[in-house]
Amino acid sequence: MVLPVTQTLELTAIEQALAVIDGELLRLASRDMVTATEASNALLDVRLLLAPTVTPVAPAPEPETVSA
Repeated sequence: MVLPVTQTLELTAIEQALAVIDGELLRLASRDMVTATEASNALLDVRLLLAPTVTPVAPAPEPETVSA
């Protein structure tokens, strides 16, 4: 089965994100406490891997105001 390039890139990004998550879970599993900085860093790493795969969405238009 041949996948389009964008779908292949998405799968690669997802696989990389899963690898980061798995690595962090293994590293943190034996600890009783995790600092907010460590949790934030792990989440930012995952976000950076997934961000390029997300199609930007235009913001919703502002509602028009009606003058009386």
